[in-house]
Amino acid sequence: MTRVRVVVAEGCHLCGPAVEVVRRVCGESFEVLSITGDEALERRYRERIPVVEIDGMPTFTYEVDEDDLRAALQRHVGEADVPA
Repeated sequence: MTRVRVVVAEGCHLCGPAVEVVRRVCGESFEVLSITGDEALERRYRERIPVVEIDGMPTFTYEVDEDDLRAALQRHVGEADVPA
C-alpha cells in the first residue's frame, strides 16, 4: 500500500490547502506530520513546507494540484491502486 504523508506546521498558510487537496484524492488514507515543536523536523522541513511525500519521497512542496497528485500516484503504484 502506498503511503502518503503531508508535512505541515502551525501558522503555515499553505498547509491547510495542501492537506485538503490530499484529502480529496486520498480520502483519509494519508498521514499528517506536524513539525511544530520538533527541532530536528523543523531543521529538515521548515523552508519547504508543506511537503507531500509518497512512500517517503518528497513529491510536492509548497503547493499540490489534485490532478498532479493523482498522476504522481499513478506513476508510483499503477492506475489500479489510485483513489478515484
